[in-house]
Amino acid sequence: MPRAMWEGAVSFGLIVIPVKLYGATEPVDVPLHQVHGVDGGRIRYRRVCEICGQEVPYDQIDRGYTAADGRVVVLTKQDLEQLPLASKGTVEISTFVDESEIDPVYFEKTYLIEAKGVGVKPYVLLRDALAKTGKAGVVKVALRTRESLALIRPRGDLLVMDTMLWPDEVRDPSFAAPDTEVHASPAEVTMAETFIGQMSGHWEPSEYTDSYRAALEALVTAKLEGATVPEPVKTEGGGEVVDLMAALRASVEAAKKRGHASSGKSSGSDKDEAAAG
Repeated sequence: MPRAMWEGAVSFGLIVIPVKLYGATEPVDVPLHQVHGVDGGRIRYRRVCEICGQEVPYDQIDRGYTAADGRVVVLTKQDLEQLPLASKGTVEISTFVDESEIDPVYFEKTYLIEAKGVGVKPYVLLRDALAKTGKAGVVKVALRTRESLALIRPRGDLLVMDTMLWPDEVRDPSFAAPDTEVHASPAEVTMAETFIGQMSGHWEPSEYTDSYRAALEALVTAKLEGATVPEPVKTEGGGEVVDLMAALRASVEAAKKRGHASSGKSSGSDKDEAAAG
């Protein structure tokens, strides 16, 4: 079982729910580290003070802020822990909103919320009420060394907390918008809608795999066993699209063929199962 990274309480109105918070995700990757290419020796980094030249143990490292005039303000762990944050131990739901109102660009990380002791009943109450109303609760929470906006929402039998960026941390996207003079014709939009319809399906996370990680694991295994390193798979890059409608029609036809091939495989395997039965 993972270790709780925060303990506190969630409150709404006069109801207080003692909870623990756990990371909802766990990165899975091939662990690589830096080595000297000549002899394979591990590259190590040392924390060295640029003034006295001494290596500094982690427990003696504090935070610092450099002002515009060059002066450095040292902030100790005690300074940071004593900041007057109401959200440090208890998060209070200030507003209930429709989750669909929030642009996904604001979402940062998801945490699992576990009820403690007497908090189970109000936890279930909040979960069921949010699920029934389609709402999520907006809170502020202090995790580690910063305060974040967050959203508490139901996820199956659980409540989860999604930390979010502050509005001033979200970049104004207008610079990346296409020229307002460029328009897609109604026929092009209709054809694109047809293509989207052909390619639509249900979200099945298990159908997606990390191809890069698989290739990296194969490369590491080959090198460990002294085998031939796998040849990279060559893919043809897409050329410049000259006729948009022709490209859309070709895309729709290709999607139809893929759909027929999948249907054929399904019906074929159904026949085999019937014959076997």
